[in-house]
Amino acid sequence: MSHPSDSPVTAPTPARTTPSSAPPLRLRLLPMGDAALLVETDGIDSVLALAAVLAPLAHTGEGIWAEVDDLVPAARTLLVVARPTTDLDELARVLLRAARGASVGAGTSEQRVVEIPVVYGGPDLAEVAALTGLAPDEVVVAHTGTEWRVGFGGFAPGFAYLVGGDPRLTVARRAEPRTRVPAGSVGLAGEFSGIYPRESPGGWQLIGTTDVVLWDTDRQPPALLSPGTTVRFVEAGR
Repeated sequence: MSHPSDSPVTAPTPARTTPSSAPPLRLRLLPMGDAALLVETDGIDSVLALAAVLAPLAHTGEGIWAEVDDLVPAARTLLVVARPTTDLDELARVLLRAARGASVGAGTSEQRVVEIPVVYGGPDLAEVAALTGLAPDEVVVAHTGTEWRVGFGGFAPGFAYLVGGDPRLTVARRAEPRTRVPAGSVGLAGEFSGIYPRESPGGWQLIGTTDVVLWDTDRQPPALLSPGTTVRFVEAGR
């Protein structure tokens, strides 16, 4: 079986779906074995834009999209998992054509929104305030004042890496990770925010807690937060 080229490929975005100032997505396609393509992008915004275009196609199951079993986003890549008999060259061609409709920041008309009530005052709230130069209550306002998006999942079942928050909240992980972080802890690390779905070790800066269940095997799907979902943090009691 032949494989798609691993040289960088630019998928231009047509003007009819993208503002004139929006740059085209730069994509690099790499074969991953005989049944998957790894699409490298410029970053998480491009990953989400591409996934927003490809997910409906994979869901409809028309043409070669019927052979796509899963789309797995990460910080800079999107893994397109297909069946072993899939012609990856053809899948790459179809994918690049579809990518022309992807626009960073365009969003979707059926964007899902989840509100997460949080009791703020976690053990690292004062440290985050010191690192950012904000007062503790200003950290809370910054965290609740911006809509976050689920970029990708990982670390533990139900854990979602949230992006797009107030850039002032970009802080380093703790120098010494905790051996025990309670379930429902809300934290910050780098550009991300996240919620620990279960008790586990962790090195994120903890600023609050929530009672929302992130992972429930009796729920379909079990994960409350999926890539592309918009998350609004709300201070509990307000």
